[in-house]
Amino acid sequence: MGEKSNSSERWLTAHHDPLASLYTFGSCMALADLHGDGDSKLIIADLGTGAYNMKLKVYKGTNLMSENTLIDLPTGVITFHMDTTEPRVPAVAVASGSYIYIYKNLRPYFKFTLPTLEVNPTEFDAWNQARDELLDVSMLYEILDSLRQEVGECGLTTRSQRFLMCHDHASQLTFLEQHKGFLLKRQTVVTCFSTLKKSHAEDDAISCLVLGTESANIFILDPEAFTILNSMSLPSVPVFLCVNGLYDVEYRIIVACRNGQIYTLKRGVKLGRPTAELTSQPVGLIRRDKSIIVATMDQYLYSFNNKGKRLWSLKLAAPVLCIESLEIRTLGLTLTALGLADRRVLVYRDKHLVDTIHTQDNVTAIKFGRFGREDNTLVMIMKGGSLLVKILKRTARFEVEESQGPSQAVAVKLSIPKKTKLFVDQTMRERENCVLMHRVFQHDLYRLRLSTARAYVSALDTSSNPVSLSQSEPLKLSAQVLGLGPTFKLRVELQNTSSVTPSLQLAVVFHCDDRIYTVNQSFIQIPMLVPGIVHVAETLVTCISELGISDTVRVFVVKGKANRPLLTAVINMPVAEVFMAT
Repeated sequence: MGEKSNSSERWLTAHHDPLASLYTFGSCMALADLHGDGDSKLIIADLGTGAYNMKLKVYKGTNLMSENTLIDLPTGVITFHMDTTEPRVPAVAVASGSYIYIYKNLRPYFKFTLPTLEVNPTEFDAWNQARDELLDVSMLYEILDSLRQEVGECGLTTRSQRFLMCHDHASQLTFLEQHKGFLLKRQTVVTCFSTLKKSHAEDDAISCLVLGTESANIFILDPEAFTILNSMSLPSVPVFLCVNGLYDVEYRIIVACRNGQIYTLKRGVKLGRPTAELTSQPVGLIRRDKSIIVATMDQYLYSFNNKGKRLWSLKLAAPVLCIESLEIRTLGLTLTALGLADRRVLVYRDKHLVDTIHTQDNVTAIKFGRFGREDNTLVMIMKGGSLLVKILKRTARFEVEESQGPSQAVAVKLSIPKKTKLFVDQTMRERENCVLMHRVFQHDLYRLRLSTARAYVSALDTSSNPVSLSQSEPLKLSAQVLGLGPTFKLRVELQNTSSVTPSLQLAVVFHCDDRIYTVNQSFIQIPMLVPGIVHVAETLVTCISELGISDTVRVFVVKGKANRPLLTAVINMPVAEVFMAT
């Protein structure tokens, strides 16, 4: 997979602003038509310096259209439709700290606060005693430090975490005096979030908000009342989300967590199901068709199916900084773009490299979609803060070379025959008599189930099964025929499947039609059968019939003087070969 393709062959550089001074990530970028005029805007939640100057910026084309100040560090930006009013204009949701800020028409509309968590009783008592001057600063620090080692950093409130960051006595005393009079609260923060269509799959349908929190929970919010519709929990903190489906019908949430695991959540499930285990922490997660693509910190790109089976993996040349899905509807393709730490953006079609874009700096955030009036626009934010916008040429193609694999054969169009008159008549008959045909099918299905159940009960009553269902005598029987005839050897293997209890007073009995076969030893006594040990019993069976026919030989496993066998096996004997004397 060499770098044979040049980015200038497929991409046009539409805009480059080296002085944009943007500091953000892919989760804090969105492209949406905010005014319903067909002109899509670029929405960026700028992290500023990380402590202040956080802003929500909206670009119209190459110009900065508006700015809104953010109180806390943003973790994500999405656009969604919250009502059915006309014109169909989406709202903007910004996750920042413990809050979700909703903007409509680029103006503050609503603020959702995450539910508070229960404060640790030991921590609560320690701060109350410090407020009443029953504990000095040193004792408070020791109590909180030991509690941190016991419950972890996330088990403490934000106040305790910041207090433990003060290492000298003067700063600890100042912090205590400033905060001891306030009510102690423990709040979680949003780590990732996405959208989930509520009841319709259209692009402008009403969508719910899906939030992942630091408390290892997943919340689904109602888009109109902003109440929690559903709450689910995970074993670890979620960092990336991929959502598909409808909330009112069926949905699936793929979650990559901080412990290097991928979990799946479905409708009606309260705890995430482990799906796949990664070799390192995830850098990005996207879902494409029926597969999951994950980039990890150890420079690997993995693809899994929905059940967690690994489809393929790639070792990359440099660490992955960001990942984005490129859905090119005009070509019917969904590609994967990776921003690497070697100033390159690699574009993959499945596991095949189809394009390479060289940049002047490392790319830390990528967003693909409709920007302005161009459908296929690639927006990139560099590590130094510059903004780069590229547009895909209409003549661009992303073909996989034959040397890279046989995946081209998948795209061959199948030759489907034309519909015949018989097919059309059959379709019309099924459409007119659908109810009757369904009832007949259900009736036959019920009869099949009834016959199966009767045969199963009959097998249990007559012990006509090779595996014993008895709890006192758990046995397993297998038999095989050796030889061509007229003399055969029957080999019977008997095993005690119990864990500790041996089986006593067992015997193997062979029964057949004496007009066709004679058995050399029809009764074989079995010694004490130790659990886990396979006992082999063998006897000779001779075909005495001259008609060239075959029959069955039944093998019974009996215990003592019981009137019913424990196990039964029916052996279908082959036709014996007749050897003429010379």
